[in-house]
Amino acid sequence: VQLQASGGGMVQAGGSLRLSCVISGNIFRLNALAWYRQVPGKQRELVAGIRSDGRTNYADSVKGRFTISRENAKNTVYLQMNSLKPEDTGNYYCNEAENSWSPKRSWGQGTQVTVSS
Repeated sequence: VQLQASGGGMVQAGGSLRLSCVISGNIFRLNALAWYRQVPGKQRELVAGIRSDGRTNYADSVKGRFTISRENAKNTVYLQMNSLKPEDTGNYYCNEAENSWSPKRSWGQGTQVTVSS
């Protein structure tokens, strides 16, 4: 399984970004997928997750601003990030997730998001 995240960049507060993650392997349709964020000096944390039936879960800090979605035909999961804040800055990773939202696979390359005030 390979996880390839992209779409990060530098934006001003209030701006938007859309992250994409292509997941190889024949597991996409069956499992939960999630985005995680890591900031230097802190543990990687769950940002948003989506189950195979479409149910979603969001960190309190991003509710109402971020939207996770998946496109099974393209083996891709997205994270639409609106109204970005400086505290959203970090390296964003995607992964297959356990029922508990813990990451299931080895990490792929993340994509850096930097939000300036």
